Order: sequence, then C-alpha cells, then structure tokens
Amino acid sequence: MDSRYVSVHIEEDRLHWWFRGRLAVITATLRRALPPRPVRLLELGCGTGNVLAALSEFGEAVGMETHPELIAAARAAGLDVRTGRLPEDLGVAPGWAEVVLLLDVIEHVDDDGAALAAACRAVAAGGLLVVTVPAYRWLWSGHDEVLGHRRRYTAAGLRAVVERAGFSVLRVSYFNSLLFPMVALVRLWKGLRGDRGHDLRRPAAPLNRLLERVFAFERHLVPRVALPFGASLLLIGRR
Repeated sequence: MDSRYVSVHIEEDRLHWWFRGRLAVITATLRRALPPRPVRLLELGCGTGNVLAALSEFGEAVGMETHPELIAAARAAGLDVRTGRLPEDLGVAPGWAEVVLLLDVIEHVDDDGAALAAACRAVAAGGLLVVTVPAYRWLWSGHDEVLGHRRRYTAAGLRAVVERAGFSVLRVSYFNSLLFPMVALVRLWKGLRGDRGHDLRRPAAPLNRLLERVFAFERHLVPRVALPFGASLLLIGRR
C-alpha cells in the first residue's frame, strides 16, 4: 500500500460507502454460513478493524496486521490485533481458527497461493475460509496501484488458487454488482484522462448514504445466489 494512502484508509474505512456496503454484505453472508454457536475467527490483514469489530457478533475474533499505523488504529478501538505477516506469522497457533478471513488481502501479496496455504494451516479441519478480492483484470487502474494490488481475479481464477491451497470451494459469487456499471465507467474514464489516483474520495454525505444503501442491498442477494458479475468476488471454502 502506498504510504500516502494509509491515512486515507484510516479515515475512510468506517465512513466511505464502499467499506460500509461491503461490511453489510460480508456480515449477512456470515450469518447464513456460520453455525449458530460462537466460533473462533481470525481475520488476516484486518487493517484498522472495520470488519473485525463486527465479527464479535459471531464469537472470539482476532486480527493479524502488518502495518503499524493500521495496528495502532485497531488497537485504539479496543480490538485484539496481533502483529504478523503472511505467510510466515499469523499471530495464532496452527489450527486455532474455526473461520479464517482474507478480505481484500491476497491481491496485495506476491504469492497468493502461499498466503492461502498459510490460512489453511491456521484453520481447523472442517473450518471455513472467507475471501474477498477485486474482480476483472480489465478494471485495473491507478486505484489498484496506489493500494498495492498485484492482481485482480475472475471467479474461475480465484476458485483455482483456493483449491490448490487445500480448500474445497462451497460457493463463489461476484458482488458490488448493482453499482458495477458506475464503477466500470469511472475506471474507464479515469484511464482515458490518465488519472492514477485512488477511488476513495468520499462523495457528499447524501450521495455517500445513497451509494451505501444500494451496495448494502446486496446483503439480501449474495448470501443466497451467485451473482454473475460485479466489481468484487466473495468465496467461501472449507478445509
């Protein structure tokens, strides 16, 4: 991640429509996928803890993060975040987790297969993997470069790398589908203009709320049906 973006991320991940809408989709998916009892959850690359804070609904939630400023922000919010680095140091003992989450993480690492194999070691037999990633190489833009992305994925490509790491895939769905035409047009327009900046400049509050509501509406869809396109992908696997 570009160091100039870190402060933007800290500010926006609890306020920007994209983060808030994504959180609604992820938590709705977990409510449908997880057992009704409390479980142990490990979020690898948890950032400032926007999602990690919500995971307490499901049981004991631990985060692992590498960037010191993001760790400090998460700990200031009272979250259990441990310093680590994929793939060698996950902050917990092997097999500790019943659910391991990699939410917009593996696109940042040089070896996504090694990161997923590490996640497989961290989760107990029969445990779940939850992954989200950005979709479609043709959407690549300066936004990806500023955020430190190495790649974007298709459903087939994501499934393949997850299966090679030792997981069976239960379901894959694209999401951020309702706003996908807008996202694609913005990326294409920025490319034509030569704009290499990120996309997380928060719009005016009324528009930010509207976009959040549209994105968050997918919480009613993604847990139940596999959407055929979208700006992101969500995968659930089992060790």
